[in-house]
Amino acid sequence: MKTIIKRRILMQVGACALALSATGALAQTAWPTKPVTLVVPFPAGGGTDAFARPLAAVLSKSLGKQVIIDNRGGAGGTLGAGIAAKAAPDGYTLFVGAVHHSIAPSMYPKLDYDLQKDFVPIAIVARVPQVLVVNPQKVPGDFKAFMNQVNANPGKLNYGSAGSGTSHHLAGELFKIQTNTNIAHIPYRGAGPALQGLMAGDVDMMFDGLGSSSAHIKSGRIKPLMVAGASRNPAIPDVPSAKELGLPDYSVSTWYAIWAPKGTPPAVQAKLIDEIKKASKDDTIVKVWATNGAEFPDLTGAQFGKFVDGEIKLWADVVKKSGAKLD
Repeated sequence: MKTIIKRRILMQVGACALALSATGALAQTAWPTKPVTLVVPFPAGGGTDAFARPLAAVLSKSLGKQVIIDNRGGAGGTLGAGIAAKAAPDGYTLFVGAVHHSIAPSMYPKLDYDLQKDFVPIAIVARVPQVLVVNPQKVPGDFKAFMNQVNANPGKLNYGSAGSGTSHHLAGELFKIQTNTNIAHIPYRGAGPALQGLMAGDVDMMFDGLGSSSAHIKSGRIKPLMVAGASRNPAIPDVPSAKELGLPDYSVSTWYAIWAPKGTPPAVQAKLIDEIKKASKDDTIVKVWATNGAEFPDLTGAQFGKFVDGEIKLWADVVKKSGAKLD
């Protein structure tokens, strides 16, 4: 009799466990049941915004729940990253980081998060070349005239960046190394404010991702002199590449990506990746990305994680060689 009772109890416990498991699985596959927040660690108007906002709009439609942008600028993008790292790993707070965050470990000695340990990689959503843009009132002429001006005025011209330790900053330092020039660095709290400073004439130039510069280039408020890399970009076909201008090793790109806090359920991660892949084919996304001279790389999950590991090592080497420091 006792044996039979024990069997019945075990069967009931097993049934409950199966029910709970099914309920958990159902809860995961039902995600999202409420709005999702994308933490953008830079002020509105920068390159990250240029891709995060259109993507959020498309995902809002496909998910059936609003995807909200939460701009948390400061400390070269590390402030927002720290906030996102501490968010509940339930899929309702995601992090939209950038190439800057693969640089940060080499620039910030005391980060309150670890990109490789505190997040799970979801997907790269955009990649654009870096472009040298100038204020045409302060730096007239083409690239050759620009170089003559820089060499004739060592230390007098300056470039703005989204903050010390960002790709804008290191792209400038790399340019200085390869051209043996002296240009002062002026850090801002994000690419948006830096671009405003450039257009206002507070700084002479900027090494920016084409995504955030594109609209201002078209308006004529800033002028592109060079596209980083070996080839021209379809969005600005008249602008020569670095290789054409005698800088074959100057290859810098800006990429933007989505991470989730560590511990986010695998089912949620999988659905996110699936939805992002679908979004990459949306007509609105295709048009916006093309306008900004961007590509939507097929780098997700573990493959994306390996890419980030390589970027961290790459930028650590650049920081060491350039001697770049936080201002």
